[in-house]
Amino acid sequence: MKCSKLVILFLIFGFTLYTSAQTATLTGLVMNSANEPLKEVNITSGTIGTSSDTNGFYTLQVPADRVITVTFSHLGHKNAVLKNLVLNTNEIFEFNPVLSTDAIQIAGITVSPTGTKTVEGITTVSPEIVRNIPGANAGVENILKLLPGVSSSNELSTQYNVRGGNYDENLVYVNEIEVYRPFLVRSAQQEGMSFVNSDMVQNVRFSSGGFQAKYGDKLSSVLDITYKKPSETGVQLDLSFLGASASIETVSKTKKLSTISGIRYRNNSLLVNSQETNTNFNPTFADAQTYASYKFSKKFHLDFLGTISINDYQNEPLNRQTNFGTITEPKTLIVYYQGEENNRYNTVLGALKGNYYLNDNTVLKLIASLYHTTEEEYSDVIAQYTLGNIDNDLSGNSLGNATNFRGIGTQFNRARNELDALIFNLSHKGSHTKENKVLEWGAKYTHEDIRDQLRESEFIDSVGFFVRPPLTEFSNNQPEEPFDSPLVAYDGVNARNFVKIDRFSGYLQFSNRMNVGVHDFYYNLGLRAHYWSINDKNSKSVSQAVISPRGKLSFKPNWKSDMVFRLSGGLYLQPPFYRELRDRNGTVNPNVKAQESIHFVFGNEYSFNLWERPFTLMSEVYYKRLNHVNTYTLEDVRIRYVANNNAKAYAQGLDLRLNGAFVPGTESWVSVGYLKTEENSNNRGYIARPSDQRLKFGILFQDYIPEFPNFKMYLNLVYNTGVPGGSPNYADPYNYNNRLPDYKRADLGISHIFVGGNRTYPKNHWLHRFKELSAGFEIFNLFNNQNSITNTWVRDVDSKQQFAVPNFMTSRVFNLRLRMRF
Repeated sequence: MKCSKLVILFLIFGFTLYTSAQTATLTGLVMNSANEPLKEVNITSGTIGTSSDTNGFYTLQVPADRVITVTFSHLGHKNAVLKNLVLNTNEIFEFNPVLSTDAIQIAGITVSPTGTKTVEGITTVSPEIVRNIPGANAGVENILKLLPGVSSSNELSTQYNVRGGNYDENLVYVNEIEVYRPFLVRSAQQEGMSFVNSDMVQNVRFSSGGFQAKYGDKLSSVLDITYKKPSETGVQLDLSFLGASASIETVSKTKKLSTISGIRYRNNSLLVNSQETNTNFNPTFADAQTYASYKFSKKFHLDFLGTISINDYQNEPLNRQTNFGTITEPKTLIVYYQGEENNRYNTVLGALKGNYYLNDNTVLKLIASLYHTTEEEYSDVIAQYTLGNIDNDLSGNSLGNATNFRGIGTQFNRARNELDALIFNLSHKGSHTKENKVLEWGAKYTHEDIRDQLRESEFIDSVGFFVRPPLTEFSNNQPEEPFDSPLVAYDGVNARNFVKIDRFSGYLQFSNRMNVGVHDFYYNLGLRAHYWSINDKNSKSVSQAVISPRGKLSFKPNWKSDMVFRLSGGLYLQPPFYRELRDRNGTVNPNVKAQESIHFVFGNEYSFNLWERPFTLMSEVYYKRLNHVNTYTLEDVRIRYVANNNAKAYAQGLDLRLNGAFVPGTESWVSVGYLKTEENSNNRGYIARPSDQRLKFGILFQDYIPEFPNFKMYLNLVYNTGVPGGSPNYADPYNYNNRLPDYKRADLGISHIFVGGNRTYPKNHWLHRFKELSAGFEIFNLFNNQNSITNTWVRDVDSKQQFAVPNFMTSRVFNLRLRMRF
């Protein structure tokens, strides 16, 4: 054990800081206002320069870790100037300017190892970080969980909470197309993969609150993903013990058609088999995606996004032993299983997006999408369990063995759940730009057709007699007196719903950037409206409408210190989606109102140099007041709503993030978040919400060996204080509400870059055919922390006491990974 710890510490701290004169690469495509490639554009930075080729493509080597200015000039066009550019060592940054004939373009951004700083207050994340940083579920969401205000204590899940919200309160867009997740998934190991394919990502933008009116009707956050439009043909492969992915990028000879397509396969057996429950686990998670863009003319472009996903989850649990309790009173739960789970979640998404460039200032868009999901949960699992103590007598021969067994019983869980959902969207978006003023508008129609059947039950048998629900109508005196009434499940649901929802929504917003004296001032004002009608065969049609104003102010004073101050807020309303309409008994309540949240967010962004390298400190203070709250319970990743609006709540906190080049040529950050969120149901008083994660601490750290700079290290550390762990069935959360233990996790990745960055090979070398080639290993849960996400409640028949037995997450896992690009 000591030896393994020394090896781990050596891997982490055996990397030293190294400074030297390094370069970065600026690349991209230069186009005119008609979106045609421009050749022979002069690109200069100080004394260095280059020009674009016949296809408008350029590449320029620039000094790294210092402030530079890049100018794009072309005869007949005004210059485009990219100011305050700071790139990492060996970083490849893509910038695609559009040269206009009537205005000088000055990019009002600062590009640095922290990403892109804008007055809009949107966090940007480098796609390379998304692809390289290790994690049990590596990808975009894996990086988001390292940001302040974003939390998740389940490494197998790609879902996340933002500032006190739940999983259903986050918007996700891919190229302005809203995407959805399966409805019925109840545990993280059933999820499979994130919708977002990291190999296809070009830009990642994220807002954790106070976002603009154009982004939609959710309470917590927006994740805005942009897929690539390739400029050259390429193939990329990513192989590991957890699965494989491949992507191909193509460009036609005329440059009119570009496509990027990816396929992925994932098998979580490596992770699931590290848990305490021994199983025959045979999942198949696979998907295929394609994004294509065709330029019919200078003014009209058509994009297509298509995805198909197959999640086939087959699990046969065998046995489990969990030790819990205290040092003085250690206990153990031993379970033997019979039966299996057979779950399938199949989804298809197809979308078309037409872009019409009316002139240099006006863009019109029409987007149509169709999403279809068919989901099945078929399971029959019998669990025979016994509860006992653990012998802790150091002088005895049975130290560590289970003794004094009691609470012997059987639990039978059965599910036959089916859901078929079809969601159609048709939307129009437009924008008009004049100088620094931008007017944006949009209108959207959504039709949701959902057919849902819930049939699940839980029976408990303790030493020959069934435990009935603790309700007055089921009172009896078992086992002292015989009871011969029909058997009733301790907990069960039996419902069938056919629901159709029609939605009409729209927005209008105006942005302006101006000078107030010698200072820069920016504002954005917007208004959203949403009308929806719910048709349920079991009740009358119900219609409701809401309006939500929003605004944002940014101020950049002309100080010696580089600072931006932001104030944003407004009224955020979330009309209920289908799952929010369905209560614990499966009954749909069409009268559920939109949940209401008033946001107040004040932020500051301070850029400075430390150790002669760029850093940025970002801070935000926020307060959210929530009304018409639809309370819910959370078990693993399964959310079950009360389906009413009988509560009010609040969320308040502070988010801090310091990021920059802690090591030259890399991007790292440290984030700290404080959150307090409570709810008050029926004026009974405030108690913690299920997402009340008081303290969040995250580190993303990258390093390399100075003598061998192609050996890279990626480390992420997460510490979250425990969230409320729920209560037993039929227990009042006001009388019983415990917290789970703190969540602690570290994931480490070490790789060697054979080809990539500045490392290339001559044509006669066998590695010349590779554009990128790297191999390495990853260690998940580096320190083998025992984290739990839920509790299993076990009844001691003799004492009538229930014990909270933790369901532990994955232990330490070793993974190999190979990435290549042709």
